[in-house]
Amino acid sequence: MSTENSRHAVNKRTDPSKGGWQRWLLRALAWTAGAALAGVLSVLLGGLMALAIAYPNLPDVSELSNYRPKLPLRVYTADGTLMREFGEERRNLTPIGEIPQVMKHAVLAIEDARFYEHSGVDYLGVARAALANLGREKSQGASTITMQVARNVYLSSEKTYTRKIYEVLLTFKLEHLLSKDQILEIYMNQIFLGNRAYGFAAASETYFGKPLKDVSIAEAAMLAGIPKFPSTANPLANFTRARDRQLHIIDRMQDNGFITAEQAAAAKQQELRIRPVNEASRVHAEYVAEMVRQMMFAQYGDDTYSRGLNVYTSIRAADQNAAYTALRAGILDYDRRQAYRGPERFIELPGNPKELDEAVDDALASHPDAGELLAAVVTRVDAQGRSASVMRRGGETVEIAADGLRAVASGLSAKAGPNIRIRPGAVVRIVRNSRNQWAMTQIPEVEGALVALDPRNGAIKALVGGFDFDKNKFNHVTQAWRQPGSSFKPFIYSAALEKGFSPTTMINDTPLFFDASVTGGQPWEPKNYEGGFEGPMTMKRALARSRNIVSIRILQTITPRYGQEWITRFGFDADKHPPYLTMALGAGSVTPIQLASGFAVFANGGYRISPFLITRVTDHTGKVLVESQAEPPSESSRAIDARNAFIMNSMLQEVARSGTAAKAQATLKRPDIGGKTGTTNDSMDAWFTGYQPTLVTTVWVGYDTPRNLGSRETGGGLSLPIWINFMQTALKGVPVADAKPPEGVVQVGGDWYYDEYARGGGISNLGGAGLEAADPAAGQEAGAGAASSGERNRILDLFRN
Repeated sequence: MSTENSRHAVNKRTDPSKGGWQRWLLRALAWTAGAALAGVLSVLLGGLMALAIAYPNLPDVSELSNYRPKLPLRVYTADGTLMREFGEERRNLTPIGEIPQVMKHAVLAIEDARFYEHSGVDYLGVARAALANLGREKSQGASTITMQVARNVYLSSEKTYTRKIYEVLLTFKLEHLLSKDQILEIYMNQIFLGNRAYGFAAASETYFGKPLKDVSIAEAAMLAGIPKFPSTANPLANFTRARDRQLHIIDRMQDNGFITAEQAAAAKQQELRIRPVNEASRVHAEYVAEMVRQMMFAQYGDDTYSRGLNVYTSIRAADQNAAYTALRAGILDYDRRQAYRGPERFIELPGNPKELDEAVDDALASHPDAGELLAAVVTRVDAQGRSASVMRRGGETVEIAADGLRAVASGLSAKAGPNIRIRPGAVVRIVRNSRNQWAMTQIPEVEGALVALDPRNGAIKALVGGFDFDKNKFNHVTQAWRQPGSSFKPFIYSAALEKGFSPTTMINDTPLFFDASVTGGQPWEPKNYEGGFEGPMTMKRALARSRNIVSIRILQTITPRYGQEWITRFGFDADKHPPYLTMALGAGSVTPIQLASGFAVFANGGYRISPFLITRVTDHTGKVLVESQAEPPSESSRAIDARNAFIMNSMLQEVARSGTAAKAQATLKRPDIGGKTGTTNDSMDAWFTGYQPTLVTTVWVGYDTPRNLGSRETGGGLSLPIWINFMQTALKGVPVADAKPPEGVVQVGGDWYYDEYARGGGISNLGGAGLEAADPAAGQEAGAGAASSGERNRILDLFRN
């Protein structure tokens, strides 16, 4: 080889421009590939190690194949209307097959349109979200429905890489063990949707007041938009924000082919009726629901609020609402006759109008609406008190004219004290009056109770334990022990029938007096409520006229000890009714439900009944756990003879026809109703208990701390109108019952008698019981009609026993 060729060969090997750079590049690429491979292997190895460590610690998701979330206790009327539910979470467990397609499409459109295509993690969705976020578009997430189930059921909401790793691992595990439908079912029942609603079925009831199966495209789209901001963007919290989200979802539903353009346009135009917050219960049965809750908790403990119990009661929805309305109307009528007590509170109104709404909202937060009595803050008062402006929550302004200020006129007077004066900043109550005009009013201080039950078996049909449950949760129907007053007299008269009295027994209505040395306190001279004395009268007329003196003479004759024993037959407690003559005037203690149960004995022919409320308890699948059959009473539960019940029924019908409760038959125009008014000493309690053979109802009105209701307030004037108002609804369509006389009674001269007393037997007057016959003429001459000395001594002897 020549020298020139050798030199050329050397230069070819050493000149970089002649191919050395290729080798350098290959080596660089080799090193890069090796580093990348090492990195990938390291990541894979790290991932495998993390998986090996983390996977065994993942929770067992197999239990989700038999998904059992927390389900609340639900309380229903007899006709299946939901009254109330108890539990941290409102949820209606709905199988996937019962969830309407439109609801599924709305959720998939906004949450995970490729749900049925990916394997748990949507890689296309991740890439799309990343590009959108890098492009500074609206931030997008990439969580699939499966990932949300993993997070919501098992993980916290903290944003950490560790939690995200667990979320992805759980996602794969869920996708492996469960079907797509099972995962979607869990999501749609588990997701939180604001206002304690979990799952779309509960949310549909909460926001629209309808079952999920009935939602429209527009409603489904609004529900599907709630999960992103459940507490702040639901239609109750912020309708505008919820509406914007709804419109976006309707567009997504159209883009994904779930609905047509025409359907989308119609859905956007649909006007939605959002269920108001105060319409959470369509049946006003708060006291009933609380009674059920207490009974269920006593049986099931803490599981009461999570195992999905459904409790069906004997309550009739229409009767319950009629009872609620009647009691509130009667109490409000009474309160309008009372003096105005002044605003509930005073606040300083800010000078800046922009701050006014917030100040009003803050002030009213501690003054919730009480049914139709709405809380508001006065913002303006006319100098002459002829008009006023008030502001409600949310900045709503209401103008009130002169007619609407009559009930609070004393608070607008220039002479009103500082605590009574209505001025800007005063927290007051407003209400729509009978002419649908705004009026200013106040929350009543007086309380009341109404209970109605079926005397044939004891089933409670309506129960209202007070004016407003949120104001006072004390259940006056079952917990208030009060003096029954004259409404207790029928039970004393019933005892008298067994001692030979009859409706025509003549009894003297003349004065009685008890000396302080005998009573151990103040001298007692009982009076008739209406004053005056009428002389001799029949026992039937005395009951109709509610004459106190006659009742005392009757009890004096049969003895208080016998009377005390007799009343226990009706379910009254002997120790609550000491054996003194004052028992004849209802000086003992009863509860409204106890009094109603006692009158049921007269209504059903003499049988004692036990009131009951719960008829059936089921679990969330409908399996019956407890069932109570309402059965008519048997002879083993007989309290009094059928003859006694029949005659007392005829006498109590006379009370409702011509006596202190004459308004009852005059208004209802039914000959089959009876009852008895009751007004206690100093008018501290007002009662009326009346019945028809299928329904007995007791109404009570009084103050929690007993005080005078007013000198003119009586059971007939205060409680009877409430009873009539309720019974007009409750007895609508109920046929008039014709009472059949039992064996052993006969009718003579229009009155009923025990057969053995019809022809000269029994007691024709008190002299027939061994007492001096009353002489009304002599009584008038003696001045004030004083009782004879022998009779007076015998009555006083009763106080010494």
